[in-house]
Amino acid sequence: MTIPKFLHLSKNYCKRAPYRGRGTWRTCLLLATILWGASGVFAQAAPTDFSKASTSEKLTQLDQRVTAAQSSADNAWMLVSAALVLMMTGPGLALFYGGLVRRKNTLAIMMQSFALMALITVMWALVGYSLCFGGNGPLIGGFEHAFLRGVGADPNPDYSGTIPQTTFMVYQLMFAIITPALITGATAERMKFSGSVLFMVLWFVFVYAPLAHMVWGKGGFLNASLGGRFPTLDFAGGTVVHISSGVSALVCALYLRKRTGYPRQPMPPHSLVLSFMGACLLWVGWFGFNAGSALASNGLASSAFVATHFAAASAALAWSAAEWLKNGHPSALGAISGAVAGLVAITPAAGFVGPMPALVIGICAGAFCYWMVTKVKAIFKYDDALDAFGVHGAGGTIGALLTGVFAQQAINPIFGAGKAVGGLDGHWGQVGNQLVGVLIAWAFALGGTMVLLKIVDMITGLRVSAEEEEAGLDITQHGEEAYNLEA
Repeated sequence: MTIPKFLHLSKNYCKRAPYRGRGTWRTCLLLATILWGASGVFAQAAPTDFSKASTSEKLTQLDQRVTAAQSSADNAWMLVSAALVLMMTGPGLALFYGGLVRRKNTLAIMMQSFALMALITVMWALVGYSLCFGGNGPLIGGFEHAFLRGVGADPNPDYSGTIPQTTFMVYQLMFAIITPALITGATAERMKFSGSVLFMVLWFVFVYAPLAHMVWGKGGFLNASLGGRFPTLDFAGGTVVHISSGVSALVCALYLRKRTGYPRQPMPPHSLVLSFMGACLLWVGWFGFNAGSALASNGLASSAFVATHFAAASAALAWSAAEWLKNGHPSALGAISGAVAGLVAITPAAGFVGPMPALVIGICAGAFCYWMVTKVKAIFKYDDALDAFGVHGAGGTIGALLTGVFAQQAINPIFGAGKAVGGLDGHWGQVGNQLVGVLIAWAFALGGTMVLLKIVDMITGLRVSAEEEEAGLDITQHGEEAYNLEA
């Protein structure tokens, strides 16, 4: 129907309408014209979108929509995981460590965790991300992503093809934040804040960044999926995070020497309630730490999630059982320490083992770390104030080795479909690869930490004076107190 004919018929019809009045037929005509135009638009648009589209075009459109939906889901999960990992440092670790020290040092230990959230973020943006994930060298990355050049909305297919590189970058940042924060547990109650800041920045650049690249970076010497010489399985940071920080913590404790009065003077935790809350936050945040390391919202993330939870539970029970047998009762501090030990040990294995091996790893970690904290520490008489080495160094080591035993290609065929991954698959040589990775992480942390401590000690000094230690680090390092009892 042509436009003139349509308008003429509409005008005659509207004039004959029983409800016509002044201007009514003009209104009716306007509405009819709008309806006619709209029907024409829809009639022309429908064949273009559906009827006239070829089968190949429809398949292409469908594929694009599926890819976009997958990317959105993966990106949402990874952003949540990044937030969970950040929560592990503050408030998780800050509360956990804060409750374990004496009251006069509460803010000081919390401030170290909080300061690293800011310091490492800036360092990460300047050079950290590039050193860890830029280039393809065997030991350290390059400077191609310095100042976050080239880091945008497009994925980096070397690491994850479904999420923006910005998301991958910020997720990995959270690991870089918590790792040096773990070391502060060994130096608690006696390390200068200025010395701590300088040491942690240098440690991040010269110890963490090379290890992160060697294990996770493309071409890294220990990388299991991107061309490493000794493929070390480390799903979420057994070597990079826990061995490096735990061994460095031991070196720091030995270098700084014992706290004044230790072990003659009792130094009990001032608030196990704070530590209890911190441990629970760490447990929840660890799901982002481990399950998030799948870098996608998929079945592997679910498997890592389950393994993480099971290992924490069995380790808490193992530590409590050992304590019960020795002391006649389990303690709250023992239970939460055991849970953290299990979380540490399952970290390298989370994406490679099933639920039952996860329970075994947790039991081994709970019992082994309990022995390290209660027996080995007493034998050698070192003052690891909050047992950073006994839990993270020891737990990370046993977890990395057991990963080589229990890893299965049915969970994660990292070496290719049908190829054995760990000892349970018949590839016992992987235990040797894990041992190489553990030894390199130990050596790197030992040597690097010792050199950096000496440098920082010459520049700013590391230990507070005996008077400052007696008064407490809250008031001497920050001019404030955690609890104002006179208020």
